[in-house]
Amino acid sequence: MNRALRRAWSTRQNRPVHRRCTALAAVAAVSLTLAACGGDGGADQADAARQAAENPQSVTGTVTWWDTSDATNEAPAFRELVARFEQKYPNIDVNYVNVPFDGADDKFKTAAQAGDGAPDVMRADVGWTPTFAALGYLQPLDGTPALKDSDDYLQTPMLSNTYEGKTYGVPEVTDTLGLLYNKEHFAKAGIAEPPRTWDDLRTAARKLEQAIPGTTGVFVNADAYFLLPFIYGQGGDVVDMDSQQITIDSPEVTAAIETVRDLTAEGTGATDTSANKYTNMLNGFKAGTTSMIINGPWAVSDVLTGKAFADPENLGVATVPAGPKGQAGPVGGHNLVVYAGSPNLAASYLFVEFINSAESQAYAAAENNTMPTRRSVYERPEIAQNTVISAFRQPLEGAAPRPPAPGAGDLYDIFTPFYERIIGGQVSIADGLRQAQQKAKGAVPGFES
Repeated sequence: MNRALRRAWSTRQNRPVHRRCTALAAVAAVSLTLAACGGDGGADQADAARQAAENPQSVTGTVTWWDTSDATNEAPAFRELVARFEQKYPNIDVNYVNVPFDGADDKFKTAAQAGDGAPDVMRADVGWTPTFAALGYLQPLDGTPALKDSDDYLQTPMLSNTYEGKTYGVPEVTDTLGLLYNKEHFAKAGIAEPPRTWDDLRTAARKLEQAIPGTTGVFVNADAYFLLPFIYGQGGDVVDMDSQQITIDSPEVTAAIETVRDLTAEGTGATDTSANKYTNMLNGFKAGTTSMIINGPWAVSDVLTGKAFADPENLGVATVPAGPKGQAGPVGGHNLVVYAGSPNLAASYLFVEFINSAESQAYAAAENNTMPTRRSVYERPEIAQNTVISAFRQPLEGAAPRPPAPGAGDLYDIFTPFYERIIGGQVSIADGLRQAQQKAKGAVPGFES
């Protein structure tokens, strides 16, 4: 039995010192704005970077780290890495704080704007990073030890850390959505391989429901983030970076929802628009009453606790099926970022460098079964032989980067209630998308809606 498969998986993605302060940055506290926009702060920041690089053992201070990883499954590995860091740097203390992921972005923005209570280092979703940077809340990491061996990072996860020519974070962990399926169900239905297209998925779902009475062939989560593979398959996205338009109300999104409707019609599959839709999806898959779901690697630990996967080898993972114009899941994950108002910049740079080193990433990935962001880590035996990480490697290689526009990450929460109403039959696709488009006005600064 593969030991790695039995491990727990997480349950679940500023500008330069001499920049001109934008309207977005104006909402920050006066002390933060002064530190980020010039004055004596520029010299202090340069000195911190130089000290961390040239004489790291002389650095002192306390680094407060907001870790937004799962407190039960992932946090123990990071606590161990914190202990190792403090052993290497005895003059630096780490105040480790595990902050629930939901709402952590608003909590950080509130603290940063007030200039009081923000952490020195934060584990930020990839969608939050450009937003925080545009607000002036993040410290550029260019020229600091935090960016050591940056050419080792996978290109797509690294993209979410750059904004207006500067680098504001490093990718700690990455992920994407894939097709999870029950191999035993496939064998009973005579399905030899995972579906390659949405049409294939529809056919497979019908075969599964016919071969295994009482089983749902596919369950599609009615959440806007989980709609992205369908949108990508139509050649679209929720924003157009070239024209700087929010594109929720577009022919591509319309076609994507039509595909979901077809897949979840009676006799094909199912969906759920309740507040417990994600949990219900997982529970059905774990119990063996649902044959296929779309989900990410963070769900695997939960999946493997289900009776349908008492033998972990029964879990299949494949790239999401293709639409007529593409095939990809969204790139998710988390970045390590440094607060622009931190009084402990040198210590923060060293902490980020240590936590995101190849050695630390390999340890965390092996313990948590998370997807590393450094190329070299995938070559290590403990990672290369990890069956689950290997299974998600192919979907990750073809994944689509999230739009690097400040505020774009908020569109999924804005869009989801309207998507639920559409799927629930409470509103037409056209009316629902028009309402969502109107609601999104102003969410992405500088983009038309």
